[in-house]
Amino acid sequence: MPTLPNGIPIPEVPLSFVPVKAGEVLHLGPLTCRIMEDGSNTDNRIGVAELIMPPKTPGPPPHWHEMHDETFFITQGTVRFHVPEPGNPGADKKVVDAKTGDYMVVPIRSPHTFSNPFDEEARIFFTSTPAFYINYFKLLSTLGEEGKPMPAEVNMMAMAMYATTLVDKQPRKPQ
Repeated sequence: MPTLPNGIPIPEVPLSFVPVKAGEVLHLGPLTCRIMEDGSNTDNRIGVAELIMPPKTPGPPPHWHEMHDETFFITQGTVRFHVPEPGNPGADKKVVDAKTGDYMVVPIRSPHTFSNPFDEEARIFFTSTPAFYINYFKLLSTLGEEGKPMPAEVNMMAMAMYATTLVDKQPRKPQ
């Protein structure tokens, strides 16, 4: 193994390249999820996916995560982020419309959901730290029907397996 002049070995860890048409593609009801890093190259420190939301698409029921942070970088369209109103299912105390180039950070224990109520497809560069939540997407892809809304009960069951708690069972409807 080559070393620096002071004797420190130079690591030989390979890069992981994911071409634009590569990655594991999953269908989560009407959403498409292209996994670009499932944690296998990063000792599970980070997971990365592209989420593609067709126009007029609700997201998951509002929830929070106990064990991972998420980030959402909007690469196309507009994504509506919802902060649910506790004790008032289906209502939000805050809504943020994130447009192309905007970035949303969702820390651990931050109640949220998202939707695409607009007429244009939205694309999100999504990260999860640590990476284990990418496996939620893999599980969800086996439980729903492609192109059809994901039933709240299915989401609830899958989320419970990944340290995620629901605020209410009402996905935010596109308006």
